[in-house]
Amino acid sequence: MSTYLPTIKQLQYLVALHEHGHFGRAAEASFVSQSTLSAGIRELESLLGVTLVERSRRVVRFTTLGEQVVEKAHRLLREAEELSDLVRASGKPLSGTLRMSVIPTIAPFMLPRILPRLRAERPDLKLFLREETSHDAVESLHHGRVDCVLLALPFATGEVEQAHIANDRLYVAFPQDDPRDPPAVVPPSMIDEGRLLLLEDGHCLKEHALAACNRPELRASATMIGTSLHTLVQMVNNDLGLTMLPEMAIEAGILHDTQIVARPLKSQAASREIALIWRKNSPRKADFELLAEELRAG
Repeated sequence: MSTYLPTIKQLQYLVALHEHGHFGRAAEASFVSQSTLSAGIRELESLLGVTLVERSRRVVRFTTLGEQVVEKAHRLLREAEELSDLVRASGKPLSGTLRMSVIPTIAPFMLPRILPRLRAERPDLKLFLREETSHDAVESLHHGRVDCVLLALPFATGEVEQAHIANDRLYVAFPQDDPRDPPAVVPPSMIDEGRLLLLEDGHCLKEHALAACNRPELRASATMIGTSLHTLVQMVNNDLGLTMLPEMAIEAGILHDTQIVARPLKSQAASREIALIWRKNSPRKADFELLAEELRAG
């Protein structure tokens, strides 16, 4: 057995450099100086007797072996996090630090309603939030950057456990003066593919909307331009097209002060499931189940 083993700190520096691709940004994210981070990675390379990172003035490039070491480092750091979680889980339920990613089509509509009550009822819980697209949030979960993710299903999440929070119906949003006078429930056939505005790739709501319509031509013709639901609403309000909105956004008032009419989509798949997910076999499972209860109560 080797007497000299990489330290957790060295592995954290290496993973941060891989994530940010820049020594300065990686150091800032690690709350250390650039020289400290660089020295830590050089010590790791010296310890292992290999080159993990090829350095130049403009480019940071990981060697093939470096990429393999980073992948293993992610797993080791996640195990270290879970060791700490095991200790925390033995204390007071739903207390201490908890890091949660939330997708942008949920965060601004659900959290303002829930967080004040959560702060009042769970004063020992320090909840750190991170807003990310579904893909990035799931990656953060599996790499140990967050403890759980609040997102919408269906979505490919890998090996996780989950708790159902709510079903969220999809609506079609038209300009108020649309000549077609949308009915109380809108059939997918009424959606003009040339005027459909959706979120950019990376947002699962785009896939949910397209799947609910079950019209392959929409995928080819829809304009994937919006970076947020608020952007899409403003475009529809300026008569640039129509879009799909989740019910929670409408209930939160996203259409206030607009000239937009929203009607439910008529489809068996016209809803998304809001769920909390966490890594399989996490020692904090009881905490996540309690958090899911709090989210459902909101």
